[in-house]
Amino acid sequence: MNKIAFIYPGQGSQKPGMGKDFFDNSQMVRELYEEASQICGLDMKKLCFEENEQLNNTAYTQCALVTTCLAMTKVYLEKTGITPDITAGLSLGEYCAIEAAGGFSFPDAVGLVRERGKLMEYALPKGFGTMAAVLGAQTKLIEAVVGAIKDVSIANYNCPGQIVITGKKAAVEQAIKLLKDQGVKRIMPLNVSGPFHSPFLKEAGEKLKIELEKIRLYDLKIPYVTNVTANQVLDIKETATLLTQQISAPVLWEQSMRNMIAEGVDLFVEIGPGKTLNSFLRKINKEVQVINISKWEDIHE
Repeated sequence: MNKIAFIYPGQGSQKPGMGKDFFDNSQMVRELYEEASQICGLDMKKLCFEENEQLNNTAYTQCALVTTCLAMTKVYLEKTGITPDITAGLSLGEYCAIEAAGGFSFPDAVGLVRERGKLMEYALPKGFGTMAAVLGAQTKLIEAVVGAIKDVSIANYNCPGQIVITGKKAAVEQAIKLLKDQGVKRIMPLNVSGPFHSPFLKEAGEKLKIELEKIRLYDLKIPYVTNVTANQVLDIKETATLLTQQISAPVLWEQSMRNMIAEGVDLFVEIGPGKTLNSFLRKINKEVQVINISKWEDIHE
């Protein structure tokens, strides 16, 4: 039953300098960054390695993070020979999971998320919506409060004690007030440009579907777990529909991890900058092992 999963972080884990040591140490990575630059029509090295405002702009963040995570993955596979039995990624990270499972080519994964980022960034007027992380509260309480307010919903079930809400700015602010009235002490407004993973992004999802129809999908070599249902995907034909839904549906991350553990995964390899998914897993199940690959030396350790 011992299985290995590769898991990938979502937007918010990006930081200047991410992937620079992989770029410096690997000709393959240098070629991947050059390829991504040509696909996206921008300087991926400058975007990822230097301090700049664009890296935190959704239209640019997504292709930068996917390029970095997939470059790290390819080095890890080359240097260790360790292959996963299953993959998963949080929101944006699901595109890395699908590529690592064999469903996308690298160029198509990068090109898709470049378009996805632009669709999400410009889907709604600036200031229309926002998101907030609710910490240390019971899930049922959050669901009850959100269910009583129009134009706000749950975006992410990250782990026990961390749920993200999303929606119109005024509605999210109303939900925050009600949660505080119910005794919730820790609520963090998120620095995002819109109400991601809310029904307001459905039109962006339909536009993304058009982009998905332009690329070739390959039969999966291994399953990946979708954010939309928290279940394994075995048939690549489901992928376009799921990714269309994913942009406006809640991210069932905690449920995904629990299902993977129930299927026998006991080693998770988090590939990408930071240790966000590691911290989530510690709260979901302390028994599983998590390895982080975010720096060049991590591969050799």
